[in-house]
Amino acid sequence: MDLCHPDPAELSSGETQELQQIKWHRKQLLEDIQKLKDEIADVFAQIDCFENAEESRLAQKEKELCIGRKKFNMDPVKGIQYLTEHKLLTPNVQDIAQFLYKGEGLNKTAIGTYLGERDPFNLQVLQAFVDCHEFANLNLVQALRAVTTKQST
Repeated sequence: MDLCHPDPAELSSGETQELQQIKWHRKQLLEDIQKLKDEIADVFAQIDCFENAEESRLAQKEKELCIGRKKFNMDPVKGIQYLTEHKLLTPNVQDIAQFLYKGEGLNKTAIGTYLGERDPFNLQVLQAFVDCHEFANLNLVQALRAVTTKQST
């Protein structure tokens, strides 16, 4: 007698019922396994979709940032306005000063134009911009060089 595949004629009625239950449970387990596989595949598909959406969102943000820089270089006030409207920059004095201090992709002349405005807000940004620089232990010439060197990098 083969224990893995017994001959049904050699089984008692109780053993036959138990074999049928085992087969039924096996079938249920295989169906559950398939459902889990399908659910896992769906989750992976959703993750891929989220990752693609995130990449697309980051690409869109980078594109908007590039547009904002170009606008700033043409008209600093409109550039800052664009960047704040698109939530790429907060209208906070410190954030704007940091953005100008980093100067990534910004024209030095446009930065100077923005900081040179006599509007009270621009004067606050100018003060915060100056605070971004480290002038300790520098004489006037060295300090001016530090500002102009930072602006050209």
